[in-house]
Amino acid sequence: MTSEDPRALSDALGRLATTPRLLVALDFDGTLAPEVDAPLEARALPEALAAISRLAAAESTTVALVSGRDLASLSAISETPDEVLLVGSHGIELRMDGHETSLTPDEVAARARLSDAVHAAAAGHEGVFVEEKPAGLALHTRLADDETTETVLAEARRTVGALDGIHARTGKNVLEYAVRSTGKNDGIDRLRDIVGATGVLYAGDDVTDEDGFAALGDGDLAVKVGPGESRAGHRVADPQAVARLLAELADLRAHLGHS
Repeated sequence: MTSEDPRALSDALGRLATTPRLLVALDFDGTLAPEVDAPLEARALPEALAAISRLAAAESTTVALVSGRDLASLSAISETPDEVLLVGSHGIELRMDGHETSLTPDEVAARARLSDAVHAAAAGHEGVFVEEKPAGLALHTRLADDETTETVLAEARRTVGALDGIHARTGKNVLEYAVRSTGKNDGIDRLRDIVGATGVLYAGDDVTDEDGFAALGDGDLAVKVGPGESRAGHRVADPQAVARLLAELADLRAHLGHS
């Protein structure tokens, strides 16, 4: 059961702050940044960025953003220090030296077929747009009315369902398709291995963040942002609360000698 008790969350933060090697992994949209209608206009709250900068500069502490956005979009809007790692496309892309996302010839062909199907489903419908990603596409319906949304999603599911090797993921006002089944759990697992983390905080607000929570275990801390059922152990209300949580963690990390 997800707890909304701020005292329980503070206690959990205190325990996590003592871990020898801390990874702070964070979703972006709806977690650090309030949701907006135009994706490229999203920005993290200044208070969140200040806390992230403090944590990224702390000893034995790594901060990463783990997003469904493609890496180019996430890099353009995140405004985080270079020390902050970026994981895009639900774990497929990673901003680190030497990393490169590449698809096999079969995946390239599958993505081309997928693109045709998704764009055809969206064509001519007001308030619907398609976001291109390295290994797939996202069909956004945030600006569409309910009838249009129902029509477009039904058509997309019908046409894409006839294709082989396509993986679907549903988020808030978005239906995502990819030619790889990678999820945020894969991104967090990879980050944990890279930095040798002994404890992980992951915070996220969307259905897709449940994959990220699934990657956490004993000694880790999962925080759901906003309403909805979740496997996370704790919940906060909104990005403003996330900013306060990160500031508290930065204070605890410094106080406990990891600064």
